[in-house]
Amino acid sequence: MLPVVPVSRRLPRAAAFWSVAVFLVLMLAASGVPSPLYRVYQERFGFSAGVLTTVFGIYCFALLASLLVVGALSDHVGRRPVLVAAFVLEAAAMALFLFADGVGWLLTARVVQGLATGALTSTLGASLLDLQHRDRPLGAFINSASPGLGLSIGAAGAGLLVQFVPSPTDWVFGVLTVVFLLAAVGTVLLPESSPRLPGALASLRPRVHVPPVHRRAFVVALPILVACWALGGLYASLGPSLVADVFAIDNHLVGGLLILALNGTGIAGSVALRTSPPERALLVGALVFTVGVAGTIGALFATSAPLLFTAAVVTGFGFGAAFLGAVATITHGVAPGSRAGLLASVFVVGYLAFSLPAIAAGIAVEEFGLTRTTEVYGAVVVLLALLAVAGLLRARRSVGTLAPVERAEVFSDARSPAQLPG
Repeated sequence: MLPVVPVSRRLPRAAAFWSVAVFLVLMLAASGVPSPLYRVYQERFGFSAGVLTTVFGIYCFALLASLLVVGALSDHVGRRPVLVAAFVLEAAAMALFLFADGVGWLLTARVVQGLATGALTSTLGASLLDLQHRDRPLGAFINSASPGLGLSIGAAGAGLLVQFVPSPTDWVFGVLTVVFLLAAVGTVLLPESSPRLPGALASLRPRVHVPPVHRRAFVVALPILVACWALGGLYASLGPSLVADVFAIDNHLVGGLLILALNGTGIAGSVALRTSPPERALLVGALVFTVGVAGTIGALFATSAPLLFTAAVVTGFGFGAAFLGAVATITHGVAPGSRAGLLASVFVVGYLAFSLPAIAAGIAVEEFGLTRTTEVYGAVVVLLALLAVAGLLRARRSVGTLAPVERAEVFSDARSPAQLPG
């Protein structure tokens, strides 16, 4: 049971909003930290590329299980209890990484981290939508920009430590264990921002629920969600190996910088299109993303590292813009009691795409080599992005807009966001 904090001592709404945003970036940074460390662990414990992508993928499966089971729980029991429990679980995962001495420890740590991250992703994202100022709705923007920012900080920071600091895993995971325990304590100061709806036990039944008025937008955005997250999964799992084995750059920092080039410029894409209509951001982002991935394939043919990094920058910009457009389009006008559940559905798709294709790529590398596997992977991603463009254009011709039109149903709670608890 959470300690009772007087309302007067809880954070004001605006401060709570930005605190939640920081928590979200911090959690995503921790999820990006292991990427530059995979090759360190691979050298230390002596496992194959297939095992490497399995360690990567099992995290996503645990995260998906968490999203499916507890993704909507905070809509029923409140945001704060879920956040406190999930931050404690995240701290336990960091401690498991800290003491890891074999593949089994890594697998266990990633499972625990995945369970915590799934609960945090939907609950923190829904909290942003709850707490955002009605005249400055930044929730969708931060939800879409934070993966790029967080993963960039985590990957680049870990890459620097691996290259320049003795015992980098001790530093990284020791500090993060303490940080997440402090986050659990700090969460108690947040105001409760969600109404408590009945049906908490029923919400634990695994499902992907998209309210009817949001399904058309969800289906149209689906291919670009899959394309973006699938490419992100390839970079996160095999990107550093690509730099070392295909481009002969055996430097852990450079491998981390490749992930930064993709995820970091995703923030720029989100910022650049933040004031655009969501559907325009989705369309522009998908087209830029397509050009960037085509450039990645060209870099492999030319074995050009500068072209690879340039293509990653372009791809990242498109990723950020397209993901912003997809999240804003799908969640436009979502009712307060459906926010965590709808965001959980978006991230279920994202993390499925983040994990399964990357695991398949890791297996394919053993048979076809890293270069050929990446070329085919990129071609499939380009086709998915173009499918999203075609679907969006077709939908706009037929219905004009993907925004929900049943406003009475959207705000069935009969209260504006400014009137919610907290």
